[in-house]
Amino acid sequence: MPPDTAHWRLVAWPAAALAVVVAMFCGTARADSRLAVHYSVSVAGIAIGMTDVDVAIGETEYTSSATGRASGMLRALVTGEGVISARGAVIDGRLVPASFSLSTTGEDETSAVRMTLNGGDVKDLTAETSAPDAERVPLTAEHRKGIVDPLSALLIEVHGTGDVVAPDACQRTLPIFDGRRRFDLALSFKRIEQVKAKRGYAGPAVVCAVAFKAIAGHRVGSPLVKYLSSGREIELTLAPIAGTRLLAPFRLSIANLLGNMVIEATEFDVSSQPAIRAALSAAATPR
Repeated sequence: MPPDTAHWRLVAWPAAALAVVVAMFCGTARADSRLAVHYSVSVAGIAIGMTDVDVAIGETEYTSSATGRASGMLRALVTGEGVISARGAVIDGRLVPASFSLSTTGEDETSAVRMTLNGGDVKDLTAETSAPDAERVPLTAEHRKGIVDPLSALLIEVHGTGDVVAPDACQRTLPIFDGRRRFDLALSFKRIEQVKAKRGYAGPAVVCAVAFKAIAGHRVGSPLVKYLSSGREIELTLAPIAGTRLLAPFRLSIANLLGNMVIEATEFDVSSQPAIRAALSAAATPR
């Protein structure tokens, strides 16, 4: 769950929300593949922000990053940015998360999280924020076991040899921990529909219903937690990554009293081979 501040809810949260309300890395991936997606964020049809997600998968490792920022009319009211990154190993064709970081900057709060994982358990964790302390539901050691970080929850594999865009993609519950909050996201199948980005993918996609359950680490009485936990209609649309059995988020919509909040891909591009090796090498070079 993202930090409960205005700048994060309106700007950086869409980037995290897109990363967390999806399926976890759970299977074989094609080596040397790269997915670059640009998302627009709107409420009641009014543009309020944008999010960029980049995932590079090599033969032995992967990197992933997402950034979110305000745009349009919102920039006159709210400032702030959010940056998320993750990396891990590719072992026997499986993506195994190893590290996660999150950084947000806004008018009223800055936050930073650094986390390493081993076998789905948190090994080391540093979480800092400039916001005043608030009463939170206590986190225990058990809440840091058997979890997936938000950004390593970006892709989902459909097992077998049938269609990738299939109901099975939605049949799972995701145990998410972002370094400060532990929550579950239960996905269930709703429908298959056609989608089309302005650039990149056009074709069938699977739509999942999403149920949010806060477990620990969230602020007691948080309006955002209450909002998401109240049976609010949340839909996640997943599109296939060409040449793989993986799906990635194409659209996220959350019902709102004033109009739906929608995060939707305007660009959904897949590339492979030499460019991916260059991207991974650049990400690994000390700065």
